[in-house]
Amino acid sequence: MKKQDALVSIIVPVYNAGAYIEETIAMVCAQTFGNWELILVDDASSDDSVKKIESCIREERVRLIKKPLNEGAARARNTGIAAAKGRYVAFLDADDIWKPDKLEKELAFMEDHQAAFVFTAYEFGDANGRGTGKIVHVPPVLTYHRALSRTVIFTTTVLLDTEKTGRELIQMPVVKSEDTATWWKLLRHGFEAYGLDEALAIYRRPPRSLSSNKLEAVRRIWNLYRRQENLSFWYSCYNLVFWAFRAAARRI
Repeated sequence: MKKQDALVSIIVPVYNAGAYIEETIAMVCAQTFGNWELILVDDASSDDSVKKIESCIREERVRLIKKPLNEGAARARNTGIAAAKGRYVAFLDADDIWKPDKLEKELAFMEDHQAAFVFTAYEFGDANGRGTGKIVHVPPVLTYHRALSRTVIFTTTVLLDTEKTGRELIQMPVVKSEDTATWWKLLRHGFEAYGLDEALAIYRRPPRSLSSNKLEAVRRIWNLYRRQENLSFWYSCYNLVFWAFRAAARRI
């Protein structure tokens, strides 16, 4: 079976995303690649997210899973992974934007490279999801050791072939920056991440997003080095210096 014929499971963790979720669903429905299922995992939202999702569901391939307790993005994504029927798994955050041909181009790129793990460039967006013109370019390929010093893999751009990776390996650990920890886990197991250097997604950045807290970002990446990857103190310092330089450069 060609990749273009296989089912893509799109997993969206939802928590108080009522301001965006209708746009998110419409955006997926507008993809030029049509063989997908959309799994929306509501993480016990307290706003009108569920009501809006239910009003948008008009076909079986859009599914809502309601969690009784708020358990965080990692467990929400893992719930989606467990429910996914597709060979391919794509991740999308409820407030981010996909270009209409994102899946089509990424699947073709994955097939061209016979890859298990691909990601794309992306553009920073404002609070309204409008592109700012600032594009984060990506390298052609990332291995484990190269990835440690550059968190350039944006979750909303990732596509995985579970026939190659298996599903257990892509389950996310319940730690801060669980997505980065998952990509490193895949790379540590010998997979390479292939980068399509075309901005097919927009990263919406509200004025007070978590990632805008620089000290917290440093703390999270340091804890990943030391606790998740068990890197030595000095190797962690080495990677942190280059990570900080690249993270600052992306935002200039």
